Amino acid sequence: MNLKPIALAVALSLIAVAPAMAADAAPAKAPAAAAPAVKATRLATVEGITEYTLPNGMRVLLAPDMSKPTTTVNVTYLVGSRHESYGETGMAHLLEHMVFKGTPTQGNIMNELGRRGMRFNGTTFMDRTNYYETFPASDDSLDWVLAMEADRMVNSSIAKSELDKEFSVVRNEMEIGENNPNRVLWKQLTAVTYDWHNYSHNTIGARSDVENVKIENLQAFYRKYYQPDNAVLVVTGKFDPARTLAMVERHFGAIAKPSRVIDPTYTMDEPRDGAREITVNRVADTHLIAALYPTAPGASADSAAIAALGEILGSTPNGRLHKSMVETKQAVGTEAWALDLAEPGYIIFWANLSKTQSMDGARKLLLDQVEGLKARPITQAELARAKSSLLNDIDKTINDSQSLGVQLSEAISKGDWRLFFITRDRIEALSLADVQRVAENYFKPTNRTFGQFVPTKAIDRTAMPAKVDVAKLVAGYAGKAAVAEGEEFDVTPANIEKRTQRVTLANGMKLAMTPKKTRANAVSGQIVLEFGDEKSLFGHKADADLAADMLMRGAGKLSRADITTRLDTLKTKLSISGSGQAVYVRFDTLRKNLPDVLALVRDILRAPTFPVAEFEQLRSENLTQIEARRNEPNAVAPTELARAMNRYPKGDVRYASSIDESIAAYKGAKLADVKRFYETMYGAGNANMALVGDFDAAEMQAQVKAAFGDWTSKAKYARLANPAVEPKPDARQLETVDKANAFYLAQLPIKLQDTSPDFVALGVMNHVLGGNVQSRLIARLRQKDGMSYGAGSQMSASSFEPSGAVMVYAMYAPQNLERVKLGVKEELERFVRDGITEQELVDAKKGIMQQRQTTRSQDANLAAAHVVHLNTGRTMAFSADSDAQLQALTLAQVNSAIKKHVDPSKFLHVYAGDFAGAAKKAAAGGAFQPPAAAAK
Repeated sequence: MNLKPIALAVALSLIAVAPAMAADAAPAKAPAAAAPAVKATRLATVEGITEYTLPNGMRVLLAPDMSKPTTTVNVTYLVGSRHESYGETGMAHLLEHMVFKGTPTQGNIMNELGRRGMRFNGTTFMDRTNYYETFPASDDSLDWVLAMEADRMVNSSIAKSELDKEFSVVRNEMEIGENNPNRVLWKQLTAVTYDWHNYSHNTIGARSDVENVKIENLQAFYRKYYQPDNAVLVVTGKFDPARTLAMVERHFGAIAKPSRVIDPTYTMDEPRDGAREITVNRVADTHLIAALYPTAPGASADSAAIAALGEILGSTPNGRLHKSMVETKQAVGTEAWALDLAEPGYIIFWANLSKTQSMDGARKLLLDQVEGLKARPITQAELARAKSSLLNDIDKTINDSQSLGVQLSEAISKGDWRLFFITRDRIEALSLADVQRVAENYFKPTNRTFGQFVPTKAIDRTAMPAKVDVAKLVAGYAGKAAVAEGEEFDVTPANIEKRTQRVTLANGMKLAMTPKKTRANAVSGQIVLEFGDEKSLFGHKADADLAADMLMRGAGKLSRADITTRLDTLKTKLSISGSGQAVYVRFDTLRKNLPDVLALVRDILRAPTFPVAEFEQLRSENLTQIEARRNEPNAVAPTELARAMNRYPKGDVRYASSIDESIAAYKGAKLADVKRFYETMYGAGNANMALVGDFDAAEMQAQVKAAFGDWTSKAKYARLANPAVEPKPDARQLETVDKANAFYLAQLPIKLQDTSPDFVALGVMNHVLGGNVQSRLIARLRQKDGMSYGAGSQMSASSFEPSGAVMVYAMYAPQNLERVKLGVKEELERFVRDGITEQELVDAKKGIMQQRQTTRSQDANLAAAHVVHLNTGRTMAFSADSDAQLQALTLAQVNSAIKKHVDPSKFLHVYAGDFAGAAKKAAAGGAFQPPAAAAK
């Protein structure tokens, strides 16, 4: 179930760089230097969040969380694709890209954010655009961010020269979306659903509008909507409220209230007269069906019931669609997307099918389940389970101030930030009658978009609710008590080491614990089991994968559905994955539930039941996913690269399988073999576990000992080696038919260990080459050439032997293949020839340190680091030493390491895309375009 439309929003990639200011910028007036003091007015406080308003109309929300060592600043503008006029589709999203170009005083904002090591993004959706930055808490950083956001609110240089360069980047973003079957079908569903409303077009807009927009129109759009009275500022995390409010008053208060008035949108579609249908034809291996039903606006009381219905019908594995379609082998997977928007939104029910499953049969089942709720009413147990799952997600958001700060954008876009809490309250209060009424009102054939128009003899129009008076709704709303606050925690390696306890159990299992007070008493944990050796694992690659994936599909007396329900009840997120020699367990929960969670994990790991039906479902899911990779550029290229670098025989768990080999392995897998693999290999004798958060260390040590201390593997353990591979210089070009976006991937093997003298220097090398938003590759492929939405590099090194690699990647349109080849070649050669600059070294040190601090501030990441340290026999002293090496690094050391290890002529390059289609289109005299959808 997907209830977070922010995940569907069109976002400015974090691997993006824009050029500096141009002279033909939009005129802007800077705030007066000596403006009179401005004071904010306090309006309301709800659950630890306080709202203020400035005289210019800007609203400000402060939500301090002193347990979070980072601060998040989020600015939401109440403008999205809903506000675009004819010929302006995509303008809100295009403007999101442009405001990173800078102001006359700030310069290139994206480069500056990258130089400061901040995490940031910008996203555009139907009702809003938001920008956020997360950084280690400090008044200096906070003041700079607030000043920057205030500056670009009214002084962004929206220049024609910059717009011309950004066109190709946005077009490439469109092409990436055109490769996604769900996004393609989603776009066509909404286009057919709405007659007049702007929710009919997707946020990225029409290609013709984006390519032909006039700079004057874009500047006017900016001046109209990017104003203080149309914005809400949210600051969450660690900060001083009084000092922060003073900064806000100083930076934003100096902006004058505009004289223009933004008229509310009023276009609404009439209730539907019949079902509608759409068919999209594309070359792909994915089969999808979907049914869309227009619903109520997000502020309506009906939206809570819609969310619950999405869970009841669309969740996995408890949803009715999963049980009726997946468990009966009529579909591979099902889900639901509920979009509660400022104006009447919609819900979509999806089913993913394999090639052999009947689309007609699946359609009948899906529509029967969704539209048959009157004949088969919702049960109390289903409603309770749905409410538990939804409220668990909301609680997780409330307990994470960073997520809360960004997620409030969605409530703000619907009318008011307090709708976030009101929606929670409404979900808690939902009754069976509420849900049943809403289901019967909205889920009917006349309100459905499936694909075709079908006349009906009787019209059963849907009654849409009246406009909600949000101000009246939220007036006097007090909410609930704020969640418990955590302690201020210093995330330096020395302090983490001081607070960490390590023990080794009698069977060899190692445990690291860092207890501390956290917001809402949260705890994160990770367990890694390792087992077997090269000989005992040989021939069991598929068995290893399937054994790990089967663990959560039944354990002890619990079914897969029972486990999911139990996790929701315990407000816990648990994931288990594995392949080859290792199984990874990750969980996030609360202190009060930790004992029960560990008991559940113990049962899942030690008493899996391996149900036959679940095994067949899993096999079907895996086969469908593998088949779908055949024609996906970003799957084809990595597979080809891995096979080219393979140095193991077929049967070795490290062997890089082809798609056909993977399919054959899964088809031939037997449940008895998978169970035998588990019984022989699994055990905790070579396990490493870490806990970080609010818990009692002594109690947890005792429980872990009782749960796993007597569990050992029957098989001998020896770590699988990862010997270095020799470079294999080559260039391979693979065709993926009818894919608008292409993918490039290259690798250079290097002899490098994370204890090697050059390791830290090569980390800086990677940061400058392609590891940050102002990297060389981004500057060339996106900023200068304007042909890639995303590009970068990665560097890896083993902790056990000198075996590593440097990788380069880029996304691009297939007609730009030769330009990508040339751009990467020239940048790699220049990089090795000239090295990096002193300023790049300074910026890299700062950026890497900021990233490390932010990573250590996240408990799940810290738990993962502890597990790695246990496996390698290290402590946080290793991290401290790495920090010291980074600070002491010289320019000569970095450039020497680059020349020593990086040889551009020895890379293996792989290009995957529809190059033949692009060439054919070019020969015909037109640009490459994906085939159009056929509406019937």
